[in-house]
Amino acid sequence: MTDDIQEDYEEFDEGPSKTQIKREMKGLQEMGAKLLKLNADQIKQLPLSDEMLAAVAEFRRIRSHEAQRRHLQYVGKVMRNEDIDAIEKKLALFDTTSDAYNRQFHMIEHWRDRLVAEGDPALNALIEEKPNTDRQMMRQLIRTAQKELKDGKPPAAARKIFQGLREIFGL
Repeated sequence: MTDDIQEDYEEFDEGPSKTQIKREMKGLQEMGAKLLKLNADQIKQLPLSDEMLAAVAEFRRIRSHEAQRRHLQYVGKVMRNEDIDAIEKKLALFDTTSDAYNRQFHMIEHWRDRLVAEGDPALNALIEEKPNTDRQMMRQLIRTAQKELKDGKPPAAARKIFQGLREIFGL
């Protein structure tokens, strides 16, 4: 008799509870809210569908607080069809308090220091890893940074190298 009751309960177990679904939707809305706070360059770096890009653009046109609140719910709905894991990873790189951001930041610092110290061999290694690097501009900045370091001047070129690396690595 208990086996029959067990089978009856198994028929009705059809997935997550209503509360769990609401919790997941709230999480998607919160992630959508984070997306809406990003600038245009950061939005371009995210793997978003055309529908999501249109929803973000529409939100920026809305001025009414209540309309923004309703649109945020729509953004949460659109988020269901997005690659959440890929978006979360990229969002972590924009959050200055995240471990992913700090690892990326230190890696860029390491590349800058290596480029200034080693010169062309390090630049070749960088270009091998990131082919979209502007070799001529980087080479000129490296030489200027090396000269500034030798002359004891402020590291203006090293800062420009760092900014260039941030663009190359998408930080």
